[in-house]
Amino acid sequence: MFMYTQFTESVIEIIKNIPKGKVQTYGGISKLAGHPNGARQVVRILSSMSDKHNLPWHRIINSKGELPQLSSEMFAEQIELLRKEKVKVSVDGRIDLKKYLWDGYINILTYSS
Repeated sequence: MFMYTQFTESVIEIIKNIPKGKVQTYGGISKLAGHPNGARQVVRILSSMSDKHNLPWHRIINSKGELPQLSSEMFAEQIELLRKEKVKVSVDGRIDLKKYLWDGYINILTYSS
């Protein structure tokens, strides 16, 4: 049986816990998982494990409040999925972080130990 690192396990659990109607950034997830400079690792984990762990990949955006640069089909799918959850997304893929960012505060104690 393959064992994930603690960071990988934390990232997976954090992503699973982002509620509908909220988003989080790659950097925010890495901070919550205990590695503030691990945003690129979050990208890798998300891209390689989303299907396996049924992760809500569409809720993850960049620190500017923009959807990541995906294929046009995935970009459209991400917008559609977020809008179904009542997240307002502009046509160019921008989201108001002040309104929709999930801070994960409740989970910080869970994932930082």
